[in-house]
Amino acid sequence: MAAHFGRLRKGATTTAVAAVAVAALSASQAPGVTTDDLGRQPVGAAQPSGDAKTGGEGGGATGDSPYYTDLPPLKSPNPSPSASPTTGTTVSVGEAEAGIPATVLDAYKKAEAELRASKPGCNLPWQLLAAIGKVESGQARGGRVDASGTTYSPILGPKLDGNGFALIADTDNGAYDGDPAYDRAVGPMQFIPSTWEWAGRDGNGDGKKDPNNVYDAALAAGHYLCRFDRDLSVQSQMNAAILNYNNSTEYLNTVLSWLEYYRKGTHEVPDGTGTLPSHSSNSDPGASPSPSAPATPSTPSTPNTPKPGSGGSTSPTPKPPAPSSPAPSPTPPTPTQTVDHLEDASTGKLTATAGSAFGAKVAVRAESKASKGVAKVRVRFTIIGDTDATFTGGESVATVVTGTAGTATAPALVAGEKTGDFTVRATVVGRVLGGLDYTATVTPRQADTLTRTGDTALTCVPGGEFADQVELKATYKGAVAGKVAATATLIKSADDPTENDKGPYFKDADGKTIRTLTDLTTDADGVLKLPKLYADDATGTFLLRVNTTGGAVLTVELKVAAAAS
Repeated sequence: MAAHFGRLRKGATTTAVAAVAVAALSASQAPGVTTDDLGRQPVGAAQPSGDAKTGGEGGGATGDSPYYTDLPPLKSPNPSPSASPTTGTTVSVGEAEAGIPATVLDAYKKAEAELRASKPGCNLPWQLLAAIGKVESGQARGGRVDASGTTYSPILGPKLDGNGFALIADTDNGAYDGDPAYDRAVGPMQFIPSTWEWAGRDGNGDGKKDPNNVYDAALAAGHYLCRFDRDLSVQSQMNAAILNYNNSTEYLNTVLSWLEYYRKGTHEVPDGTGTLPSHSSNSDPGASPSPSAPATPSTPSTPNTPKPGSGGSTSPTPKPPAPSSPAPSPTPPTPTQTVDHLEDASTGKLTATAGSAFGAKVAVRAESKASKGVAKVRVRFTIIGDTDATFTGGESVATVVTGTAGTATAPALVAGEKTGDFTVRATVVGRVLGGLDYTATVTPRQADTLTRTGDTALTCVPGGEFADQVELKATYKGAVAGKVAATATLIKSADDPTENDKGPYFKDADGKTIRTLTDLTTDADGVLKLPKLYADDATGTFLLRVNTTGGAVLTVELKVAAAAS
């Protein structure tokens, strides 16, 4: 999977030089590829060469599949408008390489807009998606997509069978790549099936997540690059995101070259007319080119040249039989291939109050048939269900490599505001094995004490309105209890908590009388201020009772009496 820039094209010295500045800068800032327990790549670690083959399950979104190595032209795109002879509308023309097929370009820009709304801190430029799309698939094979953005035929990378590439056994039963034995990178952005399974998105709103659809693939790529709260306006974080997509320094430099090129200007071209690169990183002798790239025509064989004095015969000179070579030794299985099952590794009870961190973490152990722990195996933890809980860092998926004992521990879970149960599923990346499911529970926020913030008597004349509003403060074990649910009811008596049918009352949005308020919530400081109270013609002492989740109760007296003469 080596990418040798010196062999890209004859006479391309100036083009290669144009990329050197970008490559030198990016390479000097490129972070390493070791990961923490969130799958992050720490800045400053050593970055292996893109020439190195990746074993195991491969890396990143693509499994480190082959990619196009063609560099952009030295001349910056400077398109000028002209009228289309077919439609009469104004279009832009310029360097052919700067043209991006209309549907593909639209997909990149829509993905950028969606990420600007959902993850504004990521600062994802659509030109980065265009650069990756150019390097991965030549902009969906020059824009060969239908009106919905789906490629006319699947774009598939080579089998990731360990023969010159990463070894990734089938993870999708061929559902995405049509291969029941080994995984292949799929679609315009070349996702491997195991990554698409959790990273896939529906970018065109048709209710499906199709890796062969450029809208779905572009949006998925955007979210993949924006993981771990990255800010892509920071060069080191952009480098980390690109390397996480395909772990190769040459890949990083090629993508950054196209990013810089597209940032200087580009233009829309009709679908199916985009230029297709011709040079792939798959340059190993005898290796098959990626199906997403056009096959290189075979070189015609050179005829035998007659030797002097041979009478001009073109018959080949007989050669002695080659000595027999010993049969190659079988390739040993990878750690992932030796995993038979996952076992729980003393995971504690997964319960947390809304908005707080869970005290326990999910921990599993990858084991062989002999129940021995297997190290260096990637385990994926996925949050499933109707919940806004996440792992630390805001992600719903985390991949962790097992340690020497075969154990992998998921990052800490953080509860959102949705209460109830959800599932955390642990599976082995690169194997079709049964996973482990863990039930996690988010309980409502609680308060155990309610107090009034003031001590002014709450009085009113018949038919009037109370001058002061009831304001309370909630605490839990002495600490402020913010965002706690509460209910306020005007009750008949201390012994009869049913709703009163006379005396003070609240008003709803239409001005109608109501004596029970639900869906109340304390603010971040634990304060709850009730709406204004009114009095009917009944006089006497009345009671207002406020309850919160967690058991806090407070009863407040309200007095209605005629004004003194």
